[in-house]
Amino acid sequence: MDFNELYTIKDELEQINRTYDIFNEEMRLKSKSGRVEFLTTVKYIEKYLKPGMKILDIGAGTGAYSFYFAEKGYEVSALELADNNVAVFKQKMKPEHKIKLIQGNAVDLSAYPDESFDIVLMFGPLYHLHSEEDRQKAIAEAKRVAKKEALLFFAFIGNDMVFITELGYDANYIKNGDYNRETFKMDDFPFVFHTVEGCRKILLNGGIKILHEVASDGVSELMAERINSLDDEDYETYLRYHYYCCEKPEMLGRSNHLLFIGKK
Repeated sequence: MDFNELYTIKDELEQINRTYDIFNEEMRLKSKSGRVEFLTTVKYIEKYLKPGMKILDIGAGTGAYSFYFAEKGYEVSALELADNNVAVFKQKMKPEHKIKLIQGNAVDLSAYPDESFDIVLMFGPLYHLHSEEDRQKAIAEAKRVAKKEALLFFAFIGNDMVFITELGYDANYIKNGDYNRETFKMDDFPFVFHTVEGCRKILLNGGIKILHEVASDGVSELMAERINSLDDEDYETYLRYHYYCCEKPEMLGRSNHLLFIGKK
């Protein structure tokens, strides 16, 4: 499977599924630069997490968050669509993990009862859902299964920073890149890209009260080589710098990934 083959797949669910034949989700958060997003997200989840809370991880990938919280003793339910990711997730499962994994689609959470989770994570689906109708179905389902006072966490890919990151990879990106030359909107393939204001609009239209807006990885992908070369002490300092500025409004548009936290 390569990008040319992926582009020929017209069924959206199958295209999402096959995307992870190309992208290794298991490795994405392993490097120091990649872990900035993970550590930032965990930091915000743990602001609200209390003993005994039940977590739903929608679009769980290969289980980075599911396993992290299961190993801390939390009961986790995980839903993932892509075959490759589900296979890796199952390989990592141990008897002591209190994780209930099912393969499924974020727009249909009928496997879960109403108001059954204290923390609801949606870190993959909004990278892929092209239509506003499907995005709102996914948000409505996340709200339905969330308890009245539950916290909901949503991740998006930031349109404006991806342009800069792609230019970092490809000196000819301005001439050859897949983006609208007038609006600088990235082509939504194989992922769907959103501006900060676009993310707000999606969530507000879905009846989410936004509590935090976070530049979850900031410039970490652009600066990956430098960050990965840091020793542990300097890396901790970089993380503290990132945490210091990741909620500043002026930083939000300069992040590859965005984290929005809210209530219904």
